Amino acid sequence: MPPARPLSLVTGASAGIGAAFARELAAHGHDLVLTARRVERLESLGEELRTKHGCNVTVLPADLADPAAVKQLCDALDARGLVVDWLINNAGYGVPGTFDVVPWPTHEAFIRVLMTAPAELAWRLLPGMQKRGYGRIVNVASLAGHVPGSAGHTLYAASKAYLIKFSQSLALENRHRGVNVCALCPGFTWSEFHDVTGTRQLMNKMPAFMWQSAEAVVREGYDAVERGDVVRVTGGVNRFIKAMMKLLPDRLTLWLSARESKRYRDLGDAV
Repeated sequence: MPPARPLSLVTGASAGIGAAFARELAAHGHDLVLTARRVERLESLGEELRTKHGCNVTVLPADLADPAAVKQLCDALDARGLVVDWLINNAGYGVPGTFDVVPWPTHEAFIRVLMTAPAELAWRLLPGMQKRGYGRIVNVASLAGHVPGSAGHTLYAASKAYLIKFSQSLALENRHRGVNVCALCPGFTWSEFHDVTGTRQLMNKMPAFMWQSAEAVVREGYDAVERGDVVRVTGGVNRFIKAMMKLLPDRLTLWLSARESKRYRDLGDAV
C-alpha cells in the first residue's frame, strides 16, 4: 500500500514536463522534492504548490552533468530524513548540430544528464522502494526512442532508446516487488525545449495536431505508471507513428528520417 502522502522526486522540475509532473503529483496528495539548476524557478513553483495543495516541498538544486551530483542529492535526502516513493527522471535537453562539430565535453555532459544520472538515481533509490514494497519510477523518454535516429541532435534518439530499454528491464526485475517502472514517450510537446535548443522557428512549421501540452503528457504518464504500463507513448498521433514505423521497411524509415531531419533539425555548427 502506498503511504498516506507519497514523496516524489522530480528532476528537471523548473519547466515543461517536469513542472507539470510536480503540479500533477501535488494535486494527487504527494509531497515533493524538486531539483534542477534554476533555483528561482524551483522556489517559485514550490511556493505555488504549497499554497494551492498544502504539500511539503523541498528544493534541492543540482546540476546532473556533475558526476558527483546524484550522490550529493541522495545524501541531502538522507540528511533530511526524506524517503522517496516516486522518482520522475525528467531532466533533459537537446544538443543541436551534427556529432562531429560539437565538442566532446558537451556530449559527455549530455550523456551524464540523460543516461547516467537516471540510472544512478534509480540504483540509489530503488532498494528503499523494494524494502517498503512500494515505489514508482517514470523515465521520461520520447517517441524519438522508437523511430530511426535523425541527422542532427545525434545522441538524443539514442539516449531515449536507452531509457526505454532500461525501463523495460527494470520493470521486469521489480514487477513482483511493488515497484512499477514506466518509460513515458511523448512526441512534440509545448515547452521551452525547442527555445533552449534554438529550433523554435523550425518547430513552428510542424502542424498543430502533432503537438501535446505538457499537462496532457503528464496525465497519461501518471495513469500509465499506476496501471503498471511499462512503456507509454502519449497521444494517438504518436502511437500511430510508432505503429507505422514498425511496419515499414528500414530503408524507407531511414529515408523518411533523412527528409524530416532537413526540415526540422538544426544541422549547422552547434559551437
